[in-house]
Amino acid sequence: MSVAVTHPDLPTLTVVDHPLVRHKMTLLRDRETSTKTFKELVDEIAMLMAYEATTDLALEEVPVDTPLESTHGWAVSGKKLVLVPILRAGLGMVEGILRLIPSARVGHIGLYRDHDTLEPVDYYFKVPGDAEARDFLLLDPMLATGGSAAAAVTSLKRAGAHRIRLLCLVAAPEGVRRLADAHPDVSVLSAALDRELNESGYILPGLGDAGDRLFGTR
Repeated sequence: MSVAVTHPDLPTLTVVDHPLVRHKMTLLRDRETSTKTFKELVDEIAMLMAYEATTDLALEEVPVDTPLESTHGWAVSGKKLVLVPILRAGLGMVEGILRLIPSARVGHIGLYRDHDTLEPVDYYFKVPGDAEARDFLLLDPMLATGGSAAAAVTSLKRAGAHRIRLLCLVAAPEGVRRLADAHPDVSVLSAALDRELNESGYILPGLGDAGDRLFGTR
């Protein structure tokens, strides 16, 4: 079975199609799943997705001495990867990826929606100063309308970033298309592609409000 599936009508999207991801996503969607278990599942799915998200990291050959002889191996080259969760729900995806890539740096983006314009505005932004030399993984469990994701990418590009990938757990076609229209160079890696948005902008079938379920505020 393929680990990742692309969608011809959504060329920027890749869905992680791994049996363990499918299994854990089903548990994640269940309305009866507790806050504790929900957190653990988000953590585990994010770590599994990170394998696929990092398949194209650049490598360089390095010497290594085994207990028996000298040989060569490979190390990730260039500046450290940067994980950037969109506050607050994106925080739930950080620790799982850090267990896989403990040397990664962590930035943060906080967004709110302006009541008059209905557009997202960043109220907090912190990433390494040498953004142009790094690869970025933008983290947000839900890609719904795509407005927050597009605004976050705009902020990252303003800081100098130009190698950016979005990791999410559930994507709606509307959000994928909006992000692609705004930033066609940014690929999306998702654990699931759901059917549509409802009139309130929630993903269907979805999993509810990821932030509320992560932090017990539902």
